[in-house]
Amino acid sequence: MSRSAVFLDEMGVGPLWRLRQGSAPEPADAVVEAPVPREASVAEPVAAAAETEAEAVADVVAEVKVEAPVAVAVTPEPAAMPDDTAWFDDAPPPPPAKQLSDADIAALDWDGLTAAVAKCARCDLCKTRKGVVMGRGDRQGAWLMLASSPSRAEEREGRALPGEQGKLLDNMLKAIEVDAGSDVYITHLLKCRPLDEAGQERLPTESESAACRPYFERELALLQPRTIVTLGSMAAAGINPGEKPVRGKVRQLANASVVATFHPEMLLQDETGKAKARAWADLCLAKSTHAGG
Repeated sequence: MSRSAVFLDEMGVGPLWRLRQGSAPEPADAVVEAPVPREASVAEPVAAAAETEAEAVADVVAEVKVEAPVAVAVTPEPAAMPDDTAWFDDAPPPPPAKQLSDADIAALDWDGLTAAVAKCARCDLCKTRKGVVMGRGDRQGAWLMLASSPSRAEEREGRALPGEQGKLLDNMLKAIEVDAGSDVYITHLLKCRPLDEAGQERLPTESESAACRPYFERELALLQPRTIVTLGSMAAAGINPGEKPVRGKVRQLANASVVATFHPEMLLQDETGKAKARAWADLCLAKSTHAGG
């Protein structure tokens, strides 16, 4: 036996060693196939990961409480209006607002009076006006500042004597120690602005003045002033129809003393200062009359 055979036999892989163990030697020409290692499939770990992820998602879904869907009310869109306006032209006009009688007006409170003036149609001025101008100020004031009819600026702002006119009047009253913000009420004999056919301001007619008179008389009854200062010749003439007004003299209307003076708008246009000096004398007369009343 060659030395190499003995070496293999001693290592436990030779034929001699296998004979010693009781097994027959393999034929010389026998081919022993070595086991081929199994290659791992690439798809197997991917499939395993997907299966694991699916199981995790299933566990989460099982824990989520599924609520029933909430019904949502859907409001149907309004039907489109027709392009033509025949439906509007054929519609009957709204009924006119009920006009109050003189007796009805005489029973109104301040809020009712304001509402009645806003929708008044007792004369044709309601057809041309852009708005009404109700009085403003202290409704328990002892002083009443009275103008004839609203101007364009007053109609636009809906406020008696706004802007520079109002500031001048406040300064005039302050000069005789009258607080314009707490003891004075300002209003007009007419609540609408009279316009001619060309759209220009004009004097009110007798019928227009008569139609609006109950509103002023109700203001007067609710206010009960001690002193009335008329602003401008039209207000001085209109407060006592048929009586000629005279500056510098005191007249009476019910329980109130009446003193005439210039309208603030005229005083703003007075460049000589003569009208302002006369207005100061009128206010001093009103102040002395008020103090002795």
